[in-house]
Amino acid sequence: MAGVGLDAASLTSLAVLGDDLRRRMFQFARRARRPVTREEVADSLGISRKLAAFHLDKLVAAGLLHTHYASAAGIRKVGRRPKVYELATEAIAVSIPERRYEILAGFLTEAVTAPADGESAREAALRVAREHGEALGAADRARVRPGRLGAERGLSLAAETLEEFGFEPERTAPTVLRLRNCPFHPLAAEAPQLVCGVNQAFLAGYLRGLGSDRTVAVQAPRPGSCCVELRGGEAAGPPWEDGTACER
Repeated sequence: MAGVGLDAASLTSLAVLGDDLRRRMFQFARRARRPVTREEVADSLGISRKLAAFHLDKLVAAGLLHTHYASAAGIRKVGRRPKVYELATEAIAVSIPERRYEILAGFLTEAVTAPADGESAREAALRVAREHGEALGAADRARVRPGRLGAERGLSLAAETLEEFGFEPERTAPTVLRLRNCPFHPLAAEAPQLVCGVNQAFLAGYLRGLGSDRTVAVQAPRPGSCCVELRGGEAAGPPWEDGTACER
């Protein structure tokens, strides 16, 4: 779903997503990456199946979800096949998943206008991103006052902030935080040496400012996801310090 302007259909879709319950349903369906039933959606949000079906059908009417009946394969119960919902891949002409180009633009602008002596443009961009990450992490630390951070607690705090920045963090293991969305894509695909390096520097700086010294930002490129993931403890491995380009 690329950002190509706001037509009438896009505005209608955005209006539908203005409802908090529907927005959470849409995010659940998007992150599932498979067809989901109204029962699954209802259970995930703690609401009735009837209410879930009502709002899911609103999302279908707005073109955000498709619906069909599940195939008979794998169904144990005899009877009608369950109705399932899945993401419409070209639903609206706005940025879903979230993109945050203004953050990247801010880093690059500051790097270009105020480079340190002897720095290349790329080195300045990495430094600026790292400094901003550290400042954000330090602000979170001052707000939460977590004391000494173990790997799991550090990743939990990081997940809360990175969710707000559109990274869509997912805890795939107690000491692994995978970032399912790259807020800077598709720019990262066009200039990975620069953009992925800036992204990693920002995240590494954030962990440092947070005081989460048992976690690191490492290169872990996967199709459709952020090139960087956060790891702690034995899962940490070597940090990705040089901004090596990811492959997409």
